[in-house]
Amino acid sequence: MGTVTSDRLRWGALTGLLTLQFFVVETVVQFRGEGYSRADDVISDLGATTWPGHQAMNASFVVQAALILGGAVLLLPTLRAGAGRVAAYLFGLAAVGVLLVGVLPSDRSDTWHGVGATLYLVGGALGLIALAYALRPRSELLGSTLVVLGLVGTAATAFFLTGVDVLAEGATERAAAYVLPIGLAVAGAALWRSGDATPPGDGDRPSRREQRAAARAAAAERARERDAAVEAAARRSEGSAPADDFDADDPWASTGRTD
Repeated sequence: MGTVTSDRLRWGALTGLLTLQFFVVETVVQFRGEGYSRADDVISDLGATTWPGHQAMNASFVVQAALILGGAVLLLPTLRAGAGRVAAYLFGLAAVGVLLVGVLPSDRSDTWHGVGATLYLVGGALGLIALAYALRPRSELLGSTLVVLGLVGTAATAFFLTGVDVLAEGATERAAAYVLPIGLAVAGAALWRSGDATPPGDGDRPSRREQRAAARAAAAERARERDAAVEAAARRSEGSAPADDFDADDPWASTGRTD
């Protein structure tokens, strides 16, 4: 995969942090009208053409698609090959989904809007789980955090799409939708702080788990070398002992030693 420049890493991390723009725009657009409830009403209602400020909400969806896709492209070389590629593909699906949500409001094309929402929710939740495995060698805490967010998003997505009333409809959708920008922002902040641009296995700074494994391997190697040195010294000591000239055929023969 090669070495990734620090600038590319920081730009990728920045795209993750900028996905928080969604929460700002959503809040502003919500207060442009009256009677909206985040617990009961779905996010798409803010993008419907009948809602004041819907243009800003839909523009935010489109910007979110660009940020998700751009971040995946920029950060892909910093991730482990298997899980990192899976995460990038899933985030690509999520980006296409939120793009459809933005350009096709629910009151214009309910079918394609629904397809887009599904792609975003499913791709985002599963993408976070894949991203967690890709980033865990860098930080176990970061990996665990992303896994939890991904699992919450997966469960909430299943409840929302199947109509299971664990929470109110709007609250369930938000539990499914919010995890992606939150997870990307957390990952972006962590990568920005680390400034570590080389992927694991390509000369990158090893994780603590890898450092512990390397330390154990080094200790085992030192112990092996020490045992080998002791055995070699013992063999040299045995080789330097006086030779025994005892003749089994003539036990009374002279040993060749003089007093």
